[in-house]
Amino acid sequence: MAEQIERIKTLIIGSGPAGYTAAIYASRADLKPVLYTGMEPGGQLTTTTEVDNFPGYPEGVDGPTMMVQLQQQAERFGTEVRIGMVTAVDFSNVVGGIHKITVDDSKQIEAETVIISTGATAKYLNIPSEQRLRGGGVSACAVCDGFFYKGQDVAIVGAGDTAAEEASYLANICTKVTMLVRKDYMRASKAMQHRVNSLDNIEVRYNSEADEVLGDQVVEGLRIVNNQTGEKEEIAITGLFIAIGHKPNTDIFKGQLEMDETGYVITEGKSTKTNKPGVFASGDVQDKEYRQAVTAAGTGCMAALDAERYLASVESVAEATS
Repeated sequence: MAEQIERIKTLIIGSGPAGYTAAIYASRADLKPVLYTGMEPGGQLTTTTEVDNFPGYPEGVDGPTMMVQLQQQAERFGTEVRIGMVTAVDFSNVVGGIHKITVDDSKQIEAETVIISTGATAKYLNIPSEQRLRGGGVSACAVCDGFFYKGQDVAIVGAGDTAAEEASYLANICTKVTMLVRKDYMRASKAMQHRVNSLDNIEVRYNSEADEVLGDQVVEGLRIVNNQTGEKEEIAITGLFIAIGHKPNTDIFKGQLEMDETGYVITEGKSTKTNKPGVFASGDVQDKEYRQAVTAAGTGCMAALDAERYLASVESVAEATS
């Protein structure tokens, strides 16, 4: 006997700041949200030790604790949080249509509205020492973690606008910033290159790559290799920032939602509306500019409000035509 298909009013896919904030607002609006956590419950903040820049935490808070508290707040208002992975979607093109979702390749769900909060994953170098020291001095967000390295020597890997911007940010608070560029030129815009080159405490090393992150529990240094000569050198640093890009977690939505060339979901104007009626996107899955917990939470709020208004408009049309 086939498993009965579950019908819900609002499905939230993803459990970072965007997803849980959407859940808080949706549950308070009586949208009876069901949230699926995905493969990384709590999102990227669960890999962060200390969060110092989220409003309301004067003493700071560690990332996992903050995400547990957000989950508890969402559940307090009635959100049903489920461990599971959305593996396929079939979004309706019709206003008031029903969206079909598959969870863990087996469970079938029909949803009147869907809020996508699957985030984006930072790209890393994938060398063992880097992975081992994530949270111990290796970071993919200078704006998030740079403050902890004030007055210290750090390094950053990357050659694009984001790397140049983060190197400039770090230069304002750190004693020295060593910037590793894999090729003999930077991909960043001329304006960003000029900013980097104008700062005395940024040293740009071209044709250079990170060979090994040094340190047992925390970052103590970095071994650099020149990819033209093979020459290796060790420098003393306490923080290593990786700025080689992010990959939005949107693979299952390809062919369903409009995306830009790098896979970020395109939303309408200042809203969270996608090209499918009743489907909304919030957080880093649609934001490649800011990528902060607080901005993700803000768009989660917006998505819930957009979903509430959408459902109200659909119900109004149904009542008018009945």
